[in-house]
Amino acid sequence: MGLMDEQDWYASLATMYGSAAALIADSDGPSPRFLLVKPNYRDHWSLPGGILEHGEPPHVGCFREVEEELGLAREVGALLVTAWTPPEGPRPRPIMSFIFDGGVLTDPGTIRLQKEELDDWRFVPPSDFDAYLPAFMAERVRAAATARATGKAAYVPAESPLS
Repeated sequence: MGLMDEQDWYASLATMYGSAAALIADSDGPSPRFLLVKPNYRDHWSLPGGILEHGEPPHVGCFREVEEELGLAREVGALLVTAWTPPEGPRPRPIMSFIFDGGVLTDPGTIRLQKEELDDWRFVPPSDFDAYLPAFMAERVRAAATARATGKAAYVPAESPLS
C-alpha cells in the first residue's frame, strides 16, 4: 500500500469525539458523595471534565479539564467507565466518554470555579443523581461509583439505532 493509499484509507475510517471526566469523592467511607458541577451553558449538572482536544489522551484531557474547571491539579486514577453515545441532533459523530477516579477531596475550600463556564459545585450522594443529571449521565455516574467501590471498570453503551 502506497503512502497515498494509506492516507486515503485512514481518511475513510469512521471517526468519533472524545470526552473525559473525573469522579471525585468527599470521603473514602461507606457512603461517599461525589462532586458535580453546574455548567452555565446547560440546564443540568455534570461531572468535572469536557471534550478532548485533537490527539489528546483521555487521562491527560481529564487532568486538564479538572485543573481548568476547578483549579485543582489532581492525579488521575483508574479508568472507571467507558461510555458510547450515538450521533444525535447537530452532532454528526458518536462520542466515547471516559470517567476516571479523581480520588478524595478532603478540602473543598481549594476549589476555584472557572467562572466563564461553571456556576456552582456540590457533593451529591448517588441516591440524588437523578435530580441533578440527565438519565444517560446518571447511569454512567452510578456505574462509575460502583466501579470505584468494586475495582471493576464498566462499559456503558447508549442505545443505538444500529443495535
